[in-house]
Amino acid sequence: MAAFEYVALDPDGRRKSGVISADTPRAARKELRMQSLMAVDIAPIKAGAATNKTLTRKRLSDKDRALLMRQLSVLLQSGLTVEEALTNAAGDDAKPIVDHVLTAVRAEVTEGARLSDAMATAPLAFPPLVRSVAGAGEASGRLGEVTGRLATYLESSWQLKQKVRAALIYPILLAIIASLMVGALMGLVVPRLVEQFDVFGADLPLITRIVVSISATAPIWGSAMLIGVLVLIFGRKWVMQIDPIKRAVDRISLRLPVVGHLTRTVAGARFARVFATLASSGATVLESLGAARGAMTNTVFIEASDAIAEQVRQGGSFSRAMKATKVFPQMMSHLVMSGEAGRDVAGMMTRAAEFLEADFDTSSETALNLLEPMIIILLGGIIGLIVTAIMLPIIQLNTLALG
Repeated sequence: MAAFEYVALDPDGRRKSGVISADTPRAARKELRMQSLMAVDIAPIKAGAATNKTLTRKRLSDKDRALLMRQLSVLLQSGLTVEEALTNAAGDDAKPIVDHVLTAVRAEVTEGARLSDAMATAPLAFPPLVRSVAGAGEASGRLGEVTGRLATYLESSWQLKQKVRAALIYPILLAIIASLMVGALMGLVVPRLVEQFDVFGADLPLITRIVVSISATAPIWGSAMLIGVLVLIFGRKWVMQIDPIKRAVDRISLRLPVVGHLTRTVAGARFARVFATLASSGATVLESLGAARGAMTNTVFIEASDAIAEQVRQGGSFSRAMKATKVFPQMMSHLVMSGEAGRDVAGMMTRAAEFLEADFDTSSETALNLLEPMIIILLGGIIGLIVTAIMLPIIQLNTLALG
């Protein structure tokens, strides 16, 4: 069965493009008609040609990737071949981007490529972690079971992100509203009151003079803060691609009081979960370490993972190498040591992942619950200070008028 790249029109007249598998161009056109698509152009492609620029830019959301892995796991465990599972997953109910990616991957598999290699045609849709786990599943002959474990990990990771985002919505809105109130007071109210005070020629209290001085520079620091926020939002991705800056940010984040603990915990949990998933699927320690390293985003943990892999490659102890990095939670090295003694490192890493994930849930929930009152107290204090600075001269003038 060959692979064809097509351009077609849907019933609404919109152009669609993708890759489809068929024996002949005529069969490809027939299959497109069955999908309610009218072929405009069909061209055969060679193996590996699916790695075009359009496909390499395709990105799946975390939710779509988790759902796709779960679907593939169920289909594979039901007895379908990889090609049949991909065909069913890229059915009528699939999103257009998912259908496009799966069709290209299926074309590579049809040409004889392994699933893990075919996934490399869409590197943003299937990151190194997914490809490594799929490769381990293929090597062990338990691809369906392994993709099921991967789906569980991706689902829990997505749910965790959603939980944190939902918990941050209210504090962020609260901070924005309070900041706007402070800006309005400093930029509009305070300058007009200062004009009134100048008319009376009264000596202003120290706190009022400080607030007035800050208000005079409000347009400057307000603009600077706005630019800084915009740069942080839109330029963060580009800035973090600069290696020295990313290394510095990653190291600093680990030293922060609350953020450091949360970062260390979630990185350790991710490392343990990925390692356990591959090791329990028949992958070697070095292969499992390589996949776990690919799941790391913090450069400190990436370097620590490389150091562990190098020590293990030279015949050293996994637990000692992990402890020597002084990066991962100490509990992990103790569990790995127990796993090495009982020849069940994968089982101990699973326990470590479960413990760290529970610890992260508890710690993050506590931190987020404390964040809201801290924001209220901080910004309430600032607003109260400004109001006090405004009211003191008014009270002083009233006292002089009555006296």
